[in-house]
Amino acid sequence: MQQMLQPGQTVQTQSGTPCQVDRLLGAGGQGEVYRVNWSGGNFALKWYYCNPSDAQQVKSLQDQRKSLEKLLGPAPSDAFLWPLDIACLPGTHNFGYLMRLREPRFRDLEDLIYNRVKPMPDFRTLATIGLALADNFHKLHCKGLCYRDISFGNAFIDPKTGDVAICDNDNVTEDKSPVCAVLGTQGFMAPEVYCGKLPSKRTDLHSLAVLLFRIFLSSHPLKGKRLLNLQLLDEEATQELLGTKPLFIFDPSDRSNEAVDDPEAGKTAKKYWNIYPQFLKEAFTRAFTKGLHDPDNGRLVEDEWRRILSRLRDAIFYCACGIENFYDLDAMRASGGKAGVCWSCKKQLRFPYRVRIDDTVVMLSHVGKLYPHHLDNARSKSYDFTRAVAEVVRHPTDPNIWGLKNCTTEKWVVTVPDGSLSTIEPGRSVILQPNVKVNFGKVEGEIRY
Repeated sequence: MQQMLQPGQTVQTQSGTPCQVDRLLGAGGQGEVYRVNWSGGNFALKWYYCNPSDAQQVKSLQDQRKSLEKLLGPAPSDAFLWPLDIACLPGTHNFGYLMRLREPRFRDLEDLIYNRVKPMPDFRTLATIGLALADNFHKLHCKGLCYRDISFGNAFIDPKTGDVAICDNDNVTEDKSPVCAVLGTQGFMAPEVYCGKLPSKRTDLHSLAVLLFRIFLSSHPLKGKRLLNLQLLDEEATQELLGTKPLFIFDPSDRSNEAVDDPEAGKTAKKYWNIYPQFLKEAFTRAFTKGLHDPDNGRLVEDEWRRILSRLRDAIFYCACGIENFYDLDAMRASGGKAGVCWSCKKQLRFPYRVRIDDTVVMLSHVGKLYPHHLDNARSKSYDFTRAVAEVVRHPTDPNIWGLKNCTTEKWVVTVPDGSLSTIEPGRSVILQPNVKVNFGKVEGEIRY
């Protein structure tokens, strides 16, 4: 099939800035994507398929253009490859929209879920990816917008940093808009969408929960034993499995759809479920029990996911074998205060130092760091992992002594167990030892072991 635009061809833009086609990047169900030169730089142009003799398609594209025109302006965040301008060919129904090019460092999220990213990101990076997704969809929803099609096909990740890029933003509309060209992707749509309701911010929350579950457990939360009992996974069976009678594969009161040792029915989830701390398992259980049937009150909102995934990141510490484990207060209490055994090598774990700041516990392993949100007592926090405000360091002459280095520009006030006070200047460190209290300015932390 011949591509719709040719290298060197110029299309007009709504802003009046010429846009010249460079080359085809790819094609999908809605259209083709080209690399173009526009406004003095390289950008991407999504150009929609259009059959001028198909009146219904022409009408749908007209509605699509109106929706896109409402989106032009500042993006919810830099993570969104947001519509920047409309391009068209005068005298035709053909048009497209311009956006930033996706950086080469970003990989398909689907590659992560299906273990095609090598080396695989560690738990800390997975938590960072999940938090970034929740954070960015929170910013989109705060603008009164609905994404409609949250799925692993529309997000890209940097497997080294956990940064995300979100594409296909032409699906975005005002929340509860009756204009709906896209209902979602099968497997990610909320049960009520399968049953005829239009997408909304509330249905986005279900899709986000599914996406997070698949990132952490590489399985679908509603596809367990029932899937294997089906003779045929046709439209009717899919409707029942995901829409009219959905059941979580770890539902605590009904095991008829439990995860089993089959790759399509929860095998990976069954393997990894108990590695994660209780608070994450409780979050997923709520999302896929009460959240399935009570969209308004049962689903976790983005800020809850942000706090949970930040806590998950903070809970990571390392076994002597080098594998990441999680500080799980519930499991620790159940075992009489013991750290338990490593999920990989099965040897006894030993906790590193940790710091409690209000209700937050951060494990101070050899790579432990504190970030601005740890020292911010504001209810609504922002999460920036590019700048540490404190980091665990080794004593320059005694490798058995570890400290917490002040990476801020402010002094810390330290209280040791005997009650004496000292100050820690920027660039200096407080020695890690039990029951030392550190006043960071807005908050105070206590070091424990």
